[in-house]
Amino acid sequence: MTKRKNHAPEFKAKVALEVIRGEMTLAELSKKYGVLAAQISTWTQVVVQNMASAFARRGHDPDTPGIADIEKLHSKIGQVLVEWDFLADAPMQLLGGRGKNSEQGL
Repeated sequence: MTKRKNHAPEFKAKVALEVIRGEMTLAELSKKYGVLAAQISTWTQVVVQNMASAFARRGHDPDTPGIADIEKLHSKIGQVLVEWDFLADAPMQLLGGRGKNSEQGL
């Protein structure tokens, strides 16, 4: 039983780029680099799917919320807490001290 090869990302990118260039077929590249054609095809699909990330701004992940978003969420949390505190005291304010306990004679 042979051990699986772990190829460097640079190697995978190089092979996938050769597929995209179209100078050689998958079978020829498979023979040249000693990698299965299906594996080369998978690497090529990954390269094509992630191509747009090469043009993204550095240090900016589109899925990461910005500072303005975080501040907006903190503000909303504060508002909800104030409303929650108000509603927790509402029965006391509405009943004027006649809460559950005073109606039951406790």
